[in-house]
Amino acid sequence: MDVRSAIKARLEEMGLEQKDLAEAAEVTESYISQLLTGKKLPPAPSRTDIYEKLGKVLKFSNGELAKLAVAQRMDALRRDFEEPEAALLKETRKLILRKCVAARQKDIRSIFERQPFGELEQLVTTKLLDVVSRVAQSELDNQAWLEEVAKLGDRTHEQMRVIILEFLDTDIFNISHEDCASFLDPLIARWDIDLSTFDMEITLNKRLAPGEPKRLAFVEKNEKSQREDQPGLAEFIQDSVLSSDLSEDELEFLRKLSIKTRRPNRLFYYRALQIFRDPLHFMAPEGE
Repeated sequence: MDVRSAIKARLEEMGLEQKDLAEAAEVTESYISQLLTGKKLPPAPSRTDIYEKLGKVLKFSNGELAKLAVAQRMDALRRDFEEPEAALLKETRKLILRKCVAARQKDIRSIFERQPFGELEQLVTTKLLDVVSRVAQSELDNQAWLEEVAKLGDRTHEQMRVIILEFLDTDIFNISHEDCASFLDPLIARWDIDLSTFDMEITLNKRLAPGEPKRLAFVEKNEKSQREDQPGLAEFIQDSVLSSDLSEDELEFLRKLSIKTRRPNRLFYYRALQIFRDPLHFMAPEGE
């Protein structure tokens, strides 16, 4: 059973309607409709709060909808894994180049044109998405922040929550013009990259994300960790589709997995990561 089948069956059983789900999840009825008709793939549980909200109103056990979503997304991943999009939208590339510091724009543009959707373009886009996604996810329940961003785009609270949830579930192969207009443009003030080390500095809009610029390093890997990485893990790390939101703690967990009799591939590490993220596999702290 997939997510939409489970939700539809429970809706009929409880005599509820799509508008009841939309209200519970603080999203538009149109968003719920697209999930239930299969027009949208269920979002990744690690990037959304919608399953918890829907689970409460539909009386699913804790994590049940999230587990169905993971299984459904894995099926979709198997089908689409070998056929990624050929290039980013032109609007996305224009925005990324426009946000680059002026002193570096000419060099970056030249590389992007020589190697369309090459390693540099994928790296920069992935890291920009990652930084903005972390901000959006941390502010998802901040009403004041939502209202501020909604005003910038002339949208309602519910519409903005839908946009955020969809943005949190996107990647460099599926980024839309709406994602650019709604988040990358207003949140990113500028970015820079050292082309010799590939270290990046991303400065966010202080009105929406106050704080120091985000500095991301890419060459701090020591020889020991390089030798220990299994080929499948190395491929998983390099695959921006599967590992775009991989944290340091999660990477450390994957590095500790040891299988001497077989050679795991990248999908093995992706599945292991989903198991590690599933709260059902861990005991609650004492006292809860």
